[in-house]
Amino acid sequence: MANSENLSDLTTLHVGGPAKRVIHARTEEELVAIVKECDESNEALLILGGGSNVLVGDLGFDGTVLIVETRGNSYEIDACSGGTLQVASGENWDKFVEFTISKDLANLECLSGIPGTVGGAPIQNIGAYGHEVAEVIARVRTYDRRKKEIHTFMASDCDFSYRSSIFKKEPERYVILDVTFQLRRGETSLPIQYEELASALSVQVGERVAITEVRSTVLGLRAKKGMLYSDQNWSAGSFFTNPIISKESSAKLPEDAPRWPQSDGTVKTSAAWLMEHAGVSKGESLLGAKISDKHVLALMNAGSATADDILELARGAQAKVKDKFGITLEPEVHFVGLKL
Repeated sequence: MANSENLSDLTTLHVGGPAKRVIHARTEEELVAIVKECDESNEALLILGGGSNVLVGDLGFDGTVLIVETRGNSYEIDACSGGTLQVASGENWDKFVEFTISKDLANLECLSGIPGTVGGAPIQNIGAYGHEVAEVIARVRTYDRRKKEIHTFMASDCDFSYRSSIFKKEPERYVILDVTFQLRRGETSLPIQYEELASALSVQVGERVAITEVRSTVLGLRAKKGMLYSDQNWSAGSFFTNPIISKESSAKLPEDAPRWPQSDGTVKTSAAWLMEHAGVSKGESLLGAKISDKHVLALMNAGSATADDILELARGAQAKVKDKFGITLEPEVHFVGLKL
């Protein structure tokens, strides 16, 4: 179905100008057909799922915007081997997580409340509270726009890393059709890895908890941080990724700066900590854009923001961290028609 829409109606930040054409693809056949049509006619194409990780410029998009609304979930659950679930890319991510928990399938509980669609999850390798979706993905089925054929990636071929994948590194090539997950059968969670979550659950780091309890607690923590999308909270979740820096750079940070050693010898630190200690304040505003009152990583549309307002607010935060610590924050949000 094709029509003209403003992109502010299709993104969780509620900013962005008009698109020349918007098509809602509700079947895989329609999805692939529209992609082929645009590629053959050299039409600019922007593919959106839930619109939760994108900042679109005020001039909009001079091409076709394809909204992925495909549905479907086939699954097999075995008492010993767990559950194998093949899920269409247009399915809502958090509703899928809720579904898996209702089937007593574990390992996704810490990823509760993340906005977006199933198809967007492997692109960004979404993660929270010490776990990433890459841990449970078995394969990703795609349409390869270069070779004009269906191609299935096994997890080992997806080049997963922190908030990245082959699909993010080659953004114009692969259209994700569905994702297959391998989940563990059980009512208890993976070991709790983050002190914040352990404290909220009143357990020690390393303990296991009922997956239903982990989900409800994670949703509560995300709500307190302004990281749950709602009609009253127009944001894209975390605007910046946590920086991964060298040991030498880590040693130059103040003693109380968070440090999470990585397997390759680098160190991950907290973007939120850096922002707060560089002078970025909760509630800080710039025209229609605002730093959330709840968490500095959530940049918001306070109701009347333009894309440029949000961009300038992000630039200001980035500059403060660079000046104070010499670290350049990298955006987690994808920009369309804009540059940070």
